[in-house]
Amino acid sequence: MRASVVVFPGSNADAEMIHTLRDLVRLPTEVAWHKDAELPPDTDLVAIPGGFSYGDYLRCGAIARVSPIMAAVRRHAERGGWVIGVCNGFQILTEAGLLPGALTQNQHLRFECRDVYVTPAADGPFTRGLPSVLRLPIAHAEGRYQADAATLERLEQGGLVAFRYCDAAGAVGGAANPNGAMHDIAGIYGGPRKNVLGLMPHPERMSEPLVGGADGRRLFDALVAAAS
Repeated sequence: MRASVVVFPGSNADAEMIHTLRDLVRLPTEVAWHKDAELPPDTDLVAIPGGFSYGDYLRCGAIARVSPIMAAVRRHAERGGWVIGVCNGFQILTEAGLLPGALTQNQHLRFECRDVYVTPAADGPFTRGLPSVLRLPIAHAEGRYQADAATLERLEQGGLVAFRYCDAAGAVGGAANPNGAMHDIAGIYGGPRKNVLGLMPHPERMSEPLVGGADGRRLFDALVAAAS
């Protein structure tokens, strides 16, 4: 498996993503610039990292979705290629229509930067075999997942809610939800075979004991196992 990390002006989690994929998970990893028309050859996994692409002008992800590289990402996803979008990457994937719904301003109107707990809520390539609770960091002001009733029903019935916010014991709801996301959604699946994942917490920032824990690495290891 080969990975490509897409970098936009304003990306700020690309170094952590590259380090996790290349040095910890041991995937050959290249960088794709926002102006590139094609992904690097033989790309299997596209990772869109967090940050503030284009300064979050207009709204988060709105300008990034029309970057040249996103046409290539769309083709890759439609072919069944793996895609993960984290934080701003999740926002970009919803703006580009690769995932449904929208990430909106946190309900309490504050920027959240702290560790949270999430529980895997569906079987899929990034969640298979994960423990019932993972501790991951968040850093966002627009992380509240929202969608219309029909979309939420489709996500729930289709097993496409990948992660929900929970407390340390795995209980969902209440104060465990840091941003007011509908249905406590922290991440969702999309694509023809659940090959696209968007999530607000940062797995790449919790991928080795040196930074406080390795729960995040488990997502990438799960994908490698699923793709083998």
